[in-house]
Amino acid sequence: MTEAPPRILPVLSRENQEFWTGGAEGELRIARCQDCGYYIHPPAPICAKCYGRNMKPEAVSGRATVATFTINQQKWLPDLTVPYAIAIVELEEQKQLRLTTNIVNCPLDEIEIGMKVRVVFEQQEDIFLPLFEPA
Repeated sequence: MTEAPPRILPVLSRENQEFWTGGAEGELRIARCQDCGYYIHPPAPICAKCYGRNMKPEAVSGRATVATFTINQQKWLPDLTVPYAIAIVELEEQKQLRLTTNIVNCPLDEIEIGMKVRVVFEQQEDIFLPLFEPA
């Protein structure tokens, strides 16, 4: 198994903790309004649709579609291996429910817009980074 690339890890907060740690149980958790059912990402304390304050993280399927991507060539950190894929994926649970991630376990020249992907988690310290691979 190859060593995980260096990453700048997020700071955990009350709103985002479930998103960054749900991978410990194999779950991608997205904040959802318990009043109207609308998913919000990144997590927020107020629903963008109904303005309700009854937000709760819920596990989603982890299935998504690549909405767009780029291949990064810039070596931002000394130990960073380039090139790598940065993508915005749209989760199947809701139109426009998107997150920025990396596409892994796939040759870079095979990534395409519309490609079906699924979540995999990379643990670094107490953070479980949601990455996506071909489904």
